[in-house]
Amino acid sequence: MLLLFFTPLAFIIFAPITSIPLLFGLYILSGLGMAGIGMGVMHDAIHGSYSKNKIVNKLMGYTINLIGANDKVWRLQHNVLHHSFTNIEEHDDDINAPFFLRFSPHAKRNKLHRYQHWYAWFFYGLSTISWVTSKDFIRYKRYYKLGLIKDRKTYIKGLFKIAAWKVVYYSYALVLPIVLTAFAPWTVVLAFLAMHFVTGLSISLVFQTAHVSPDAAFPLPDENGNLDSGRLAHQLETTCNFAQKSVVLSWLVGGLTHQIEHHLFPNISHVHYRKIAPIVKRTAEEFGLPYHTNGSFLTAVIKHFQMLKDLGRTDMIPVQST
Repeated sequence: MLLLFFTPLAFIIFAPITSIPLLFGLYILSGLGMAGIGMGVMHDAIHGSYSKNKIVNKLMGYTINLIGANDKVWRLQHNVLHHSFTNIEEHDDDINAPFFLRFSPHAKRNKLHRYQHWYAWFFYGLSTISWVTSKDFIRYKRYYKLGLIKDRKTYIKGLFKIAAWKVVYYSYALVLPIVLTAFAPWTVVLAFLAMHFVTGLSISLVFQTAHVSPDAAFPLPDENGNLDSGRLAHQLETTCNFAQKSVVLSWLVGGLTHQIEHHLFPNISHVHYRKIAPIVKRTAEEFGLPYHTNGSFLTAVIKHFQMLKDLGRTDMIPVQST
């Protein structure tokens, strides 16, 4: 995945290419590599499951910085908030959507949401370009206000680090191709955006189909902030697998075809998910707990967009419960 990301960029910068379709093709290939790094490399590394060696995990976690995002922001958003508060309104940042998208039956609905199942894919495609430009800064500030960053000195230092990594990323992914190739700057910018569109759409569909689905629960805590289910049961109720038999797809998306196993055991490398899945399923059945799975990725995507349609037309929809 690292080669798939960097090799096309190197070819764009150093090879004397003049074909616009080739330029777009190389950037799109790089976008697939970027998605692969996000799902199959940095995701495990930041969870501490890429290697038994903490130093290796730390180094491989920096690959998210190489693709324009930030390891510290991702750790807070994903490891802390998403995994701790999966599908809980206002706590899980993966379902805290902008005003034109509604991912939870408990979120406020507006007139635009009626059409979100038609336009959501477009904004999914824009998600990573937003991520590498403004979203990291916005979320980092929000996490500071929430008290997830210990003091102002750490916060300011973190802002500078986020900005520095983004300068590095934009330098080789966009600035050097503009400066060193014969293409018009606007052509390079469009190809760069095409790369991010492929990346954003790929990552969004994989992650969103796991939780924003008709099968998944969206529980609310009681007045004391407690849930009825324990942590492991909660993950089973709010998470869905797809295409569990596809070895190729599992490799391409870093094992995230087995989101249930990942949410139950985030410290286990994704290469083991397929082996432990039958054990998890049998245990869930033994204790009368759900084990949501879809036969194919296409089925999962269709159900996700059906969920978006339902969320756009009804204030509250039936949700899975135990």
